[in-house]
Amino acid sequence: MMELIAAIPLVGGLLATLLPFVVVLGIVVFIHEFGHYIVGRWCGIEAEVFSLGFGKEIWHRMDKRGTRWRIGILPLGGYVKFLGDADGSSRPDRNTIDQLAEDERSRSFPGAALWKRALTVAAGPVANFLLSIVIYSGLVLSSGVGVEEPRLGELPASVAAEVPLEEGDLVLAVNGDPVESFVDLVVYVAELESGTSIQFLVDRNGEELLLDVPLLQAPFVAGIRPLSAASRAGIEPGDLIVAADGAPLPDFDTLKDAVAAKAGEEMVITVRRGDERMDLTMVPTIEDVQEPDGTFVRRPIIGVSLSGYLEPAIESAGFVRALGIGVDRTWGVVSATFEGIGQMFAGNVSPTNLQGPVGIAQVSGETASYGLTSFILLVALISTAIGLMNLMPVPVLDGGHLVFYAIEAVTGRPAQGKWVDVAMAIGIAMVLSLMLFATYNDLTRL
Repeated sequence: MMELIAAIPLVGGLLATLLPFVVVLGIVVFIHEFGHYIVGRWCGIEAEVFSLGFGKEIWHRMDKRGTRWRIGILPLGGYVKFLGDADGSSRPDRNTIDQLAEDERSRSFPGAALWKRALTVAAGPVANFLLSIVIYSGLVLSSGVGVEEPRLGELPASVAAEVPLEEGDLVLAVNGDPVESFVDLVVYVAELESGTSIQFLVDRNGEELLLDVPLLQAPFVAGIRPLSAASRAGIEPGDLIVAADGAPLPDFDTLKDAVAAKAGEEMVITVRRGDERMDLTMVPTIEDVQEPDGTFVRRPIIGVSLSGYLEPAIESAGFVRALGIGVDRTWGVVSATFEGIGQMFAGNVSPTNLQGPVGIAQVSGETASYGLTSFILLVALISTAIGLMNLMPVPVLDGGHLVFYAIEAVTGRPAQGKWVDVAMAIGIAMVLSLMLFATYNDLTRL
């Protein structure tokens, strides 16, 4: 579908980028704001406006509760304006509050109990995290999980004709050493020296076979990073990288060395895709890369994630197991984000890695071209990121409001006065500055 849109003369490429971006951001923002709205409603707080997007209104509908559901022309966020709010940032409108009757004031956001306000504010980020968990869990339920035993799944088309292994083979031993689980198999293969002769003893439909298996450490492409050199050149997941500038690549390290030698220079990568071999031209980019010991170094990369081509057989996952995996993957995104922020403040990672709206739009468009599953995974990733960002203790963000509520809980008085207005102004300036800086990074990369 995205290929057809991109093929439209003059506007197709732009639509193929903007449409996925609007869809991703629309889903994530709607879930975030609906979290605020629904919990506020459960707490008896009246919502006056639910807006998806900012600026000039292009559509609206009034519901039976008096809430105006609207779509703004600028699809870069959204807000819920509750009764008593001055605007979508939940600043209290003192003039309006003073004119409200007692029963109306109890249905306003500023007039609600502290715990109700805190729950309503926290519900937005929590809704984002729940969306991510639901997506990850749903994908696990639909696609299954790898079995623990060393039984092989489907072999990629790029290597299937070159190796004697078959889907369903149960690996009993590698080079004479027994294998108990699929994890044992992966670890054993990873620790082999390049060029080592590898023999698999497998059980195939009750018959034991001794097989010589090549290419186990060859650079098989497991994934492509959007906007990378590899992505622009046309490398796809499932490709087997076989040569760089005509030189064979027997393992991961050889590819890494070949790329390192081409910093800022054009190189030709040869890949096998199914039965076809093709030469793809690219220029590696120099970026911050995390080493196995946790440190970061700047070195040339092409933007592929590599792995062995062996994959386990798939079995269905129960609901509880899928839910646990969904929680783990969401937490993995959160912890990786915190680690990245920490490394940035420590000076180990350049802030030029930050992406703004333009970069996210490009990633959305490119990810959509990879297929529906990749696009859904992007929604989960951005949903987690939006939820986490809104929990930052910055005034105007949800985390900043929660800090004000914590102060109110300690002092017994709502945080108000000029210092609150100053803090909100500083918060707005911080958010806008960060967005402008990230957008500058996007334009520089373009």
